[in-house]
Amino acid sequence: MTSLARPAARRILATRNARWARTLAGRLAGAGVRPNAVSMAGVAFACASAMAFYASGGASREVRAACLVAAAACIQLRLLCNLLDGMLAVECGLQTPAGEIFNDLPDRIADVMILAGAGYAAREMPAAPVLGWAAAVAALLTAYVRVLGGSLGLRQHFIGPMAKQHRMFVLTVGTSLAAAEVLTAGTARAIPAGLAVILVGSVLTAVRRTRRILAEAGAR
Repeated sequence: MTSLARPAARRILATRNARWARTLAGRLAGAGVRPNAVSMAGVAFACASAMAFYASGGASREVRAACLVAAAACIQLRLLCNLLDGMLAVECGLQTPAGEIFNDLPDRIADVMILAGAGYAAREMPAAPVLGWAAAVAALLTAYVRVLGGSLGLRQHFIGPMAKQHRMFVLTVGTSLAAAEVLTAGTARAIPAGLAVILVGSVLTAVRRTRRILAEAGAR
Protein backbone atom coordinates (compact mmCIF):
# COMPACT_ATOMS: atom_id res chain seq x y z
CA MET A 1 0.00 0.00 0.00
CA THR A 2 1.39 3.37 -1.01
CA SER A 3 -1.55 5.65 -0.64
CA LEU A 4 -3.23 8.19 1.55
CA ALA A 5 -5.96 5.59 2.11
CA ARG A 6 -8.22 5.61 5.11
CA PRO A 7 -7.50 2.96 7.74
CA ALA A 8 -10.70 1.14 6.74
CA ALA A 9 -9.25 0.66 3.24
CA ARG A 10 -6.10 -1.00 4.50
CA ARG A 11 -5.58 -4.71 4.85
CA ILE A 12 -5.00 -5.79 8.46
CA LEU A 13 -1.64 -7.57 8.74
CA ALA A 14 -0.14 -8.64 12.05
CA THR A 15 3.26 -8.77 10.32
CA ARG A 16 3.38 -4.97 10.31
CA ASN A 17 3.96 -5.06 14.05
CA ALA A 18 6.88 -7.46 13.76
CA ARG A 19 10.16 -5.93 14.87
CA TRP A 20 12.05 -7.12 11.78
CA ALA A 21 9.46 -5.54 9.47
CA ARG A 22 9.56 -2.20 11.26
CA THR A 23 13.35 -2.23 11.28
CA LEU A 24 13.56 -3.05 7.58
CA ALA A 25 11.00 -0.40 6.65
CA GLY A 26 12.87 2.18 8.70
CA ARG A 27 16.16 1.36 7.03
CA LEU A 28 14.62 1.54 3.57
CA ALA A 29 13.09 4.91 4.39
CA GLY A 30 16.43 6.12 5.71
CA ALA A 31 18.09 5.00 2.50
CA GLY A 32 15.70 7.10 0.45
CA VAL A 33 13.61 4.23 -0.90
CA ARG A 34 10.08 5.32 -1.70
CA PRO A 35 6.93 3.19 -1.45
CA ASN A 36 5.95 3.44 -5.12
CA ALA A 37 9.34 2.02 -6.11
CA VAL A 38 8.80 -0.91 -3.74
CA SER A 39 5.38 -1.50 -5.31
CA MET A 40 7.01 -1.76 -8.72
CA ALA A 41 9.68 -4.06 -7.32
CA GLY A 42 6.83 -6.35 -6.31
CA VAL A 43 5.72 -6.49 -9.95
CA ALA A 44 9.28 -7.33 -10.98
CA PHE A 45 9.36 -10.26 -8.55
CA ALA A 46 5.95 -11.39 -9.84
CA CYS A 47 7.31 -11.28 -13.39
CA ALA A 48 10.35 -13.30 -12.30
CA SER A 49 8.04 -15.84 -10.68
CA ALA A 50 5.94 -16.15 -13.84
CA MET A 51 9.07 -16.60 -15.96
CA ALA A 52 10.37 -19.30 -13.60
CA PHE A 53 7.02 -21.09 -13.75
CA TYR A 54 6.99 -20.99 -17.53
CA ALA A 55 10.62 -22.09 -17.83
CA SER A 56 10.00 -25.06 -15.57
CA GLY A 57 7.43 -26.55 -17.93
CA GLY A 58 9.82 -28.03 -20.46
CA ALA A 59 12.96 -28.48 -18.37
CA SER A 60 14.69 -31.55 -16.96
CA ARG A 61 13.64 -32.72 -13.52
CA GLU A 62 16.48 -31.03 -11.67
CA VAL A 63 16.17 -27.74 -13.55
CA ARG A 64 12.40 -27.88 -13.25
CA ALA A 65 12.59 -28.31 -9.48
CA ALA A 66 15.04 -25.40 -9.22
CA CYS A 67 12.75 -23.18 -11.30
CA LEU A 68 9.80 -24.02 -9.06
CA VAL A 69 11.79 -23.21 -5.93
CA ALA A 70 12.75 -19.89 -7.52
CA ALA A 71 9.11 -19.21 -8.45
CA ALA A 72 7.97 -19.85 -4.88
CA ALA A 73 10.72 -17.61 -3.50
CA CYS A 74 9.73 -14.79 -5.84
CA ILE A 75 6.11 -15.09 -4.71
CA GLN A 76 7.22 -14.48 -1.14
CA LEU A 77 9.45 -11.59 -2.20
CA ARG A 78 6.47 -10.06 -3.97
CA LEU A 79 4.48 -10.30 -0.73
CA LEU A 80 7.38 -8.74 1.18
CA CYS A 81 7.26 -5.78 -1.20
CA ASN A 82 3.50 -5.54 -0.64
CA LEU A 83 4.14 -5.36 3.10
CA LEU A 84 6.95 -2.84 2.95
CA ASP A 85 5.39 -0.40 0.48
CA GLY A 86 2.46 0.08 2.85
CA MET A 87 4.70 0.49 5.85
CA LEU A 88 6.81 3.07 4.04
CA ALA A 89 3.68 4.95 2.98
CA VAL A 90 1.80 4.92 6.26
CA GLU A 91 4.12 4.14 9.18
CA CYS A 92 7.00 6.13 7.68
CA GLY A 93 4.79 8.92 6.34
CA LEU A 94 5.91 8.70 2.72
CA GLN A 95 2.50 8.77 1.06
CA THR A 96 2.30 10.14 -2.48
CA PRO A 97 -0.55 11.70 -4.51
CA ALA A 98 -0.35 8.76 -6.93
CA GLY A 99 -0.28 6.26 -4.09
CA GLU A 100 -3.77 4.88 -4.70
CA ILE A 101 -2.75 3.84 -8.20
CA PHE A 102 0.51 2.25 -7.06
CA ASN A 103 -1.37 0.57 -4.22
CA ASP A 104 -3.81 -1.39 -6.37
CA LEU A 105 -2.78 -1.59 -10.02
CA PRO A 106 0.61 -3.32 -9.54
CA ASP A 107 -1.07 -5.91 -7.32
CA ARG A 108 -3.53 -6.80 -10.05
CA ILE A 109 -0.74 -7.15 -12.61
CA ALA A 110 1.28 -9.28 -10.20
CA ASP A 111 -1.66 -11.58 -9.45
CA VAL A 112 -2.31 -12.26 -13.13
CA MET A 113 1.34 -12.90 -13.96
CA ILE A 114 1.87 -15.30 -11.07
CA LEU A 115 -1.37 -17.27 -11.31
CA ALA A 116 -1.44 -17.50 -15.10
CA GLY A 117 2.26 -18.35 -15.16
CA ALA A 118 1.78 -21.12 -12.62
CA GLY A 119 -0.59 -22.91 -14.98
CA TYR A 120 2.18 -23.32 -17.55
CA ALA A 121 4.43 -25.03 -15.01
CA ALA A 122 2.29 -28.17 -15.38
CA ARG A 123 1.81 -28.22 -19.16
CA GLU A 124 1.72 -32.01 -19.12
CA MET A 125 -1.79 -31.54 -17.76
CA PRO A 126 -3.88 -29.81 -20.48
CA ALA A 127 -6.23 -28.25 -17.93
CA ALA A 128 -3.43 -26.59 -15.94
CA PRO A 129 -3.01 -23.44 -18.10
CA VAL A 130 -6.79 -23.00 -18.14
CA LEU A 131 -6.87 -23.28 -14.35
CA GLY A 132 -4.10 -20.69 -14.12
CA TRP A 133 -5.96 -18.15 -16.21
CA ALA A 134 -9.27 -18.91 -14.49
CA ALA A 135 -7.65 -18.39 -11.08
CA ALA A 136 -6.18 -15.09 -12.31
CA VAL A 137 -9.62 -13.88 -13.47
CA ALA A 138 -11.18 -14.94 -10.16
CA ALA A 139 -8.46 -13.07 -8.26
CA LEU A 140 -9.24 -9.93 -10.25
CA LEU A 141 -12.91 -10.39 -9.43
CA THR A 142 -12.25 -10.45 -5.68
CA ALA A 143 -10.27 -7.22 -5.95
CA TYR A 144 -12.92 -5.60 -8.16
CA VAL A 145 -15.68 -6.35 -5.67
CA ARG A 146 -13.59 -4.92 -2.82
CA VAL A 147 -12.81 -1.70 -4.68
CA LEU A 148 -16.42 -1.46 -5.88
CA GLY A 149 -17.53 -1.24 -2.27
CA GLY A 150 -15.07 1.57 -1.67
CA SER A 151 -16.24 3.45 -4.77
CA LEU A 152 -19.78 3.41 -3.33
CA GLY A 153 -18.57 4.99 -0.10
CA LEU A 154 -18.74 1.69 1.78
CA ARG A 155 -16.01 -0.28 3.50
CA GLN A 156 -13.47 -2.18 1.46
CA HIS A 157 -13.68 -5.76 2.67
CA PHE A 158 -10.49 -7.82 2.66
CA ILE A 159 -12.16 -11.00 3.92
CA GLY A 160 -11.36 -14.43 2.48
CA PRO A 161 -11.34 -17.38 2.30
CA MET A 162 -9.02 -16.53 -0.60
CA ALA A 163 -7.74 -12.98 -0.17
CA LYS A 164 -4.37 -12.10 -1.68
CA GLN A 165 -2.22 -13.47 1.13
CA HIS A 166 -4.25 -16.69 1.16
CA ARG A 167 -3.90 -17.13 -2.61
CA MET A 168 -0.17 -16.66 -2.47
CA PHE A 169 0.16 -19.01 0.52
CA VAL A 170 -1.73 -21.77 -1.27
CA LEU A 171 0.31 -21.34 -4.43
CA THR A 172 3.61 -21.20 -2.53
CA VAL A 173 2.78 -24.45 -0.75
CA GLY A 174 1.61 -26.08 -3.98
CA THR A 175 4.73 -24.95 -5.82
CA SER A 176 7.02 -26.20 -3.05
CA LEU A 177 5.29 -29.58 -3.08
CA ALA A 178 5.53 -29.68 -6.87
CA ALA A 179 9.29 -29.04 -6.69
CA ALA A 180 9.66 -32.22 -4.65
CA GLU A 181 7.12 -34.03 -6.80
CA VAL A 182 8.93 -33.47 -10.08
CA LEU A 183 12.12 -34.98 -8.68
CA THR A 184 10.34 -38.22 -7.83
CA ALA A 185 7.39 -38.54 -10.21
CA GLY A 186 8.28 -36.09 -12.96
CA THR A 187 4.92 -34.32 -12.67
CA ALA A 188 3.75 -31.16 -10.93
CA ARG A 189 0.18 -32.07 -10.02
CA ALA A 190 0.33 -30.05 -6.82
CA ILE A 191 0.25 -26.82 -8.81
CA PRO A 192 -3.05 -27.46 -10.67
CA ALA A 193 -4.50 -28.68 -7.38
CA GLY A 194 -3.48 -25.43 -5.72
CA LEU A 195 -4.86 -23.38 -8.60
CA ALA A 196 -8.18 -25.21 -8.33
CA VAL A 197 -8.34 -24.37 -4.62
CA ILE A 198 -7.55 -20.72 -5.41
CA LEU A 199 -10.22 -20.61 -8.13
CA VAL A 200 -12.98 -22.00 -5.95
CA GLY A 201 -11.89 -19.99 -2.92
CA SER A 202 -11.70 -16.76 -4.91
CA VAL A 203 -15.23 -17.20 -6.23
CA LEU A 204 -16.44 -17.77 -2.66
CA THR A 205 -14.50 -14.69 -1.55
CA ALA A 206 -16.14 -12.55 -4.23
CA VAL A 207 -19.56 -13.83 -3.16
CA ARG A 208 -18.87 -13.09 0.52
CA ARG A 209 -17.61 -9.59 -0.24
CA THR A 210 -20.60 -8.89 -2.47
CA ARG A 211 -22.99 -9.97 0.27
CA ARG A 212 -21.26 -7.61 2.72
CA ILE A 213 -21.56 -4.73 0.26
CA LEU A 214 -25.22 -5.43 -0.39
CA ALA A 215 -25.94 -5.61 3.35
CA GLU A 216 -24.17 -2.32 4.03
CA ALA A 217 -25.86 -0.61 1.07
CA GLY A 218 -29.25 -1.83 2.29
CA ALA A 219 -28.59 -0.54 5.80
CA ARG A 220 -28.00 3.03 4.65
